[in-house]
Amino acid sequence: MVSFSKKRRSARLQRYLQPLWQRLSTLAHTWLVDRLPAIFDWVLQWLSRQQLLVLATAVGIFCIPLITTRPSVWQQGLITLLLISMGQFVLQLEEQAQSNRTSEALHLLLIALSLLTTGRYLFYRSQYTLNFDNWISSFFCLLLFSAELYAIATLVLTYFQTLKVKERRSIDLSTIPTHQWPNVDIYIPTYNEDVEIVRKTVLGAIETDYARDKKRVYVLDDGRKYPERRVELQHMCDELGAHLLVRDNNDHAKAGNINTALKRTEGDLVLILDCDHIPARNILRETVGFFKNPRVSLVQTPHWFYNPDPFERNLLTEGRIPVGNELFYKVLQKGNDFWNAAFFCGSAAVIRRQHLLQVGGIATETVTEDCHTALRLHSLGYETVYYDKIMVAGLAPEKFSAFVGQQVRWARGMAQILRLENPLFNRKLKLRLSQRICYFSATSHFFFGFPRLMYAIAPNLFLLFGISAVKGLGLETLFYALPHIALSMQANHIPYKHVRFSFWNEIYEFALSFQAGIVTLLALVNPKLGSFNVTDKGLTVSERSFDLDTVRYLVILGVITGASLLAIPFWLILSPDDTQAVLVNALWCVFNLLLVIAACLAAFEQPQLRQAHRMPRQLKAIIHSEGQSWQGQTLNLSESGAQICMDVWPNIADQIKVELVGDYGARVLLDAAIVRATATPKLQTLLSVKFVNPSRTQLDDLVVVIYCDVNQWYSQYRAERDRPFQSLGFIVTSLKRAFREFQPERGVKVRKRVTAAAELYWEGWGDQALAAVVSEISSQEIRVELETTVDLQQVHLEQSQPLLGLLVGQTATDSNAQSLLAQVMQVEILAPLALTPTAPPSQRVALELRFPESLKAKQQRKIKHLLRTLTE
Repeated sequence: MVSFSKKRRSARLQRYLQPLWQRLSTLAHTWLVDRLPAIFDWVLQWLSRQQLLVLATAVGIFCIPLITTRPSVWQQGLITLLLISMGQFVLQLEEQAQSNRTSEALHLLLIALSLLTTGRYLFYRSQYTLNFDNWISSFFCLLLFSAELYAIATLVLTYFQTLKVKERRSIDLSTIPTHQWPNVDIYIPTYNEDVEIVRKTVLGAIETDYARDKKRVYVLDDGRKYPERRVELQHMCDELGAHLLVRDNNDHAKAGNINTALKRTEGDLVLILDCDHIPARNILRETVGFFKNPRVSLVQTPHWFYNPDPFERNLLTEGRIPVGNELFYKVLQKGNDFWNAAFFCGSAAVIRRQHLLQVGGIATETVTEDCHTALRLHSLGYETVYYDKIMVAGLAPEKFSAFVGQQVRWARGMAQILRLENPLFNRKLKLRLSQRICYFSATSHFFFGFPRLMYAIAPNLFLLFGISAVKGLGLETLFYALPHIALSMQANHIPYKHVRFSFWNEIYEFALSFQAGIVTLLALVNPKLGSFNVTDKGLTVSERSFDLDTVRYLVILGVITGASLLAIPFWLILSPDDTQAVLVNALWCVFNLLLVIAACLAAFEQPQLRQAHRMPRQLKAIIHSEGQSWQGQTLNLSESGAQICMDVWPNIADQIKVELVGDYGARVLLDAAIVRATATPKLQTLLSVKFVNPSRTQLDDLVVVIYCDVNQWYSQYRAERDRPFQSLGFIVTSLKRAFREFQPERGVKVRKRVTAAAELYWEGWGDQALAAVVSEISSQEIRVELETTVDLQQVHLEQSQPLLGLLVGQTATDSNAQSLLAQVMQVEILAPLALTPTAPPSQRVALELRFPESLKAKQQRKIKHLLRTLTE
């Protein structure tokens, strides 16, 4: 009775609070999202730039007391709770936002709160926690404080980049007469990549939807050291209708290769594609229209990879976590585009030839020639466009070492640009302040290596050696740090929620920290160090292995961090006065250890289980068998097979023909074998098929259907959103997933159900021919059922698995019966049929028989005849 009364009071309170909460949310939404921005817009529109600067200065001065006041520890704890709650409340309002303007206003509010709390933390940190007690503490104190200053500067730069992102729509070319379209040269630079990889990109380039007389495809081969490969490339180009351009040297690598081609071609525009970036058919239709503006030099589209990168594959995220480059291409580049600072990314971009020649071609002074070239174009006052639609499907590095090598090359190149061009302060660059900030943010991004390592080392120094990089570390410091960290995460959550999940950025940075730290430092000292290295693509990982060479120092860091935790009990016993500092450092160590382990597991190479990379591509699929057709849809697809969903369970054998239809009608017809079939809870059928011996033409048509005939790639929009605690939990379980044993998919064999007569012969039965009924047959197996009084010698049949002779026809008197040999695989005892009292005792069995592979050539025609003629 008491429990029932409590439930009633709880329900009554909930009914009272719910409308109150709704009214509060509505009021907050009205003021924070609608009225206050409108008031600010109305007031600010009357102010000049100087007046705005004065107003901003006044607001900054007003915030000084909020930043410099130092309340008591418990008061700061309440402030921490209040600030984090405010941030969470704003995020809940943003969840209900119906427009981009609403999200932008709430994002701006969170940025303001974040900057305020960051200012409070920075003031407190610099005034009360710098430890200069001795030279060792002073040294590590300054290192840690410098790392924090770098992180805060990066945070502020990112806020600027994401204040507003630019969403663009393509400009329709159909309104322009075809003869007025600009001529386009498609460049596909290559060095030593597999010719099959290059062929796919050439096929996509040729299939692009653009006037045939207005485009030309060029393969730019820089692989003079591989003469046999060059002969293959020439043959491939002649076959497909592309042009092969070569040169006598390899000066300046990819940049030099493109610059040489610029002198030998004449197109108005140049589409540059990495040799593994297969273009969608509409790439020119949706990008060339932007060049109606004569000031536009470049149109960049996203880079997207159809195979999992090492983090996704080795940590077995199964696509649930955004990959590393989604943050850049989905948010930062669109933010750059708002400030006319979107830069060239080396591929999947169309460039105006005339403007490119004005800056001397592709820049050759750095290994990130793409960004460097865009910087020079912007310096001449030209405009760039970032069009956020996936228009290429590329190959990500399969191995962790190749991935790290690629990232390190980008880190070196960006540091070289910072050192050589100094985009923030170089007066020779005719850039606006906003462009300078965006380029400074991009070129300074890869300096995260040593700061990230300092965050990992600081708690270890205290727990192992008593070296305190933070003076008086305890609850007060934690209460200042938590709002700074939490509100920065909450502010970034709005633009990042679909592209970068909480704590994964730290994993990426840990994985690259040592290599990135070294190369960026060396590039600052001597920007001419280092050379352009081609990233290995198309590799296969056949078994589990740990890439210790790449993460050796990270493993050592993890061991040291784990050892630091062992010192905690000694601290608590021997130095109870330092309990707060010990516990805070312990939590810091646990967090670091978790991230370091996850980063190390990214180097634990998981085997590639399929011959080709499967992708969740949904296409119309038509199955043809023996004059009948069934329609379905692919759930996943690769160049070697597919999984097809159908609404019926067709009565077919395991050998079929599959017709796949692309988004714009491209088709390919393939011979296929059904590997397994599975029934779904929705009473649908899933057929897993493997393509059988496709010809060269069929493979080319399949590439076009899968990669080129695409309206919109499935990764264009991501439904999953960041949930910080779930993200952290997913990282925790990475250790379990990494060592999980792979289980084969389950299903049933597909065989055609038939009713046919058969006679069985075996020397163990003497001269007797046993009558049987064929119930199922496929190209490899046959099932027969028989009931007889003859001793079948079942045990001997199962153990010796002999060959049986079969005579199979539609009926027992069929004159076209086919004679076959099949091997016994299994003997199954069946329940006897109802017998009359006078009938002699008999046994009823089913024999599972397999046609020998050695006799396939001789028996294949007969088996196909039976599959075609036998029915239920």
